[in-house]
Amino acid sequence: MTANARSATAPYRGYAAQEAVTGEGVAIELPVANLGSRLVSGLIDVVTYGLTCWGLIVLVGSLTEHSSDAVQRTAVIVVLVGVLVGVPAATEAVTRGRTLGKLVMGLRVVRDDGGPVSSRHTLTRALVGWPEIYLTTGTAAVIAALSSSRVKRLGDQAAGTYVVSERSRLDLSPPPQMPSELADWASRADIAPLDPGLAAALRQFIPRAETFAPAAREAHGRQLLGRVLVSVAPAPPPGHHPETVLRAVAAERYRRDLVRIARDQRVRDAVLPREP
Repeated sequence: MTANARSATAPYRGYAAQEAVTGEGVAIELPVANLGSRLVSGLIDVVTYGLTCWGLIVLVGSLTEHSSDAVQRTAVIVVLVGVLVGVPAATEAVTRGRTLGKLVMGLRVVRDDGGPVSSRHTLTRALVGWPEIYLTTGTAAVIAALSSSRVKRLGDQAAGTYVVSERSRLDLSPPPQMPSELADWASRADIAPLDPGLAAALRQFIPRAETFAPAAREAHGRQLLGRVLVSVAPAPPPGHHPETVLRAVAAERYRRDLVRIARDQRVRDAVLPREP
C-alpha cells in the first residue's frame, strides 16, 4: 500500500496514524478493520437504507396510486436500486470510502494498495453487495470475510478493496540508519531491488538482531549478507561487520525509494489535479 510522500525526507504517511516505507519501497499495511466493527457498521447502513427505502416507497406509492401496477412496480424497483446501490456507491466515492456506518465506527474503504477508492471501486462494491448482503441477509458477506485475512467481503474481492480502521495506531520501528563509515560506498553502489522474501527477512532481522542468541545472530547475519551481496555492486569495503553492511544497504534502499516516490509525486502533481 502506498501513500503520497511530500518530500524525499518526510515521513511516509497515509490513512493510518503512522505509516512507513521499508527499504524496498513496501509500505507497512494499514490496520485492517475487524469483523465486529464491520458488522456494526453494516448494520447501521442497512437500517439507514431500509428506513430511507420505506419512506420513499410510501411517497412513491402515494404519487402513483392512480397509475397502473407496472408503473408502481417500476417505481419501487427504481427506489430500491437507487437507495441500495446508488446511494452507497455515491457516498463512498464522494467521502473517499466512508458511509454513515463507517463514519460512526471509524472505518474507511481503501484500495488494496492503500490508496483512496474511486467511483469504479465503490460501484463494484455496491453492485456485488446487492445479492451478497440483501439477498443472502449478509450470510455470504460474513462467510467471505471470515475466510479472508483482510476481512474482505465478496464486494471487496471483486473491487480490489478492503476496509481499514482509522482509529488504530501502528507503532512502527524507525527507518534504518546509515552507518557513517559506509555512507560513501552505499551512495555510489548499485543496489538492485531485493527478492520480496529476502527483503522481508532483512526488515525483520535488523530491528530484532539484539534479541538473537550471539551464535544465531552471527550465523543469520552472515547468511543474509551473502544473499544481499548478490544484488550489490561493487562489494562493500572489507573489514565491516555483516550487520553494519546490512544496515547500510537497507538505509540506502530506503533513501532511494523516498527520492523516487517524491519524484513520482511531483510528476503526478504536474499532470493531475491534487486530490482534496
